[in-house]
Amino acid sequence: MNAVETRPRSSDIRGQKLPFPASQADMDQQPDTDLSNYRAADKLFGKVALITGGDSGIGRAVAIAFAMEGADVAIVYDVNDGDAKMTQDMVQAKGRRCLLLKNDVRNSDECRSAVAQTVAELGGLNVLVNNAAYQMANARFEDITEEDWDRTFRTNIYAYFFMAQAALAHMSDGDSIINTGSIVGLTGHAVLVDYTATKGAIHAFTKSLALYLGKRNIRVNCVVPGPVWTPAIPATMPIEDVEHFGHEVALGRPGQPEELAPAYVLLASSDGSFITGSLVHVTGGRLSASD
Repeated sequence: MNAVETRPRSSDIRGQKLPFPASQADMDQQPDTDLSNYRAADKLFGKVALITGGDSGIGRAVAIAFAMEGADVAIVYDVNDGDAKMTQDMVQAKGRRCLLLKNDVRNSDECRSAVAQTVAELGGLNVLVNNAAYQMANARFEDITEEDWDRTFRTNIYAYFFMAQAALAHMSDGDSIINTGSIVGLTGHAVLVDYTATKGAIHAFTKSLALYLGKRNIRVNCVVPGPVWTPAIPATMPIEDVEHFGHEVALGRPGQPEELAPAYVLLASSDGSFITGSLVHVTGGRLSASD
């Protein structure tokens, strides 16, 4: 059996609950983020990438894939020092530099600082991956507070705006911005109303920014994940949703972060030179709004 066939189906996920913000190191069932099944081909050799939310989950997998393709990587994270150090060690084991930046992406000054440090220490910036996200399930729409709404929007869409504005001063012909959206930004989700609203905004932001930057040949795209097994799931979702996580997709299982990483490589590299303004679905076959 190949690696994909042995990955757990939704029925194999145990209903672990973790406090928010969760560390990947504390998960009983570790996400696949080591890229052990990935075969690189120097597609990003000599490039510098900045990845927000790069300490764990999808961000970690993308950082490792980029390093395997020859890029130096800066990762922005907020809380989990241990997870960030693990990602740094894994990137450095691939022979590339990894800069750790502990910044709050909700703050525009800290976004500008992260970009400036990346350029100063790694020598430039070619690929921006806006990936940091916040979600928290609310069974009742009426229970979403103004503070909840503001935190979700500042993390998930304001930060993408802040980072893109700061990065563009250092980007040029052939460079790339990649945003992380979500299938629920298209289908909705009953207990993630604020989160789904931000993901829909990210999709529209991607398309509009791609139109604006097309003449500069800076491509802007969005990876649209389906259910992916990351620390956010046991930390933010109801226990019954954790236990059945990923059941609704055609493949009958959640995705693993390393299954998302090749899409980011495509969009960051010259292989994706005619792709811009696109929503690239990596959903396992999430084809409807039904849960």
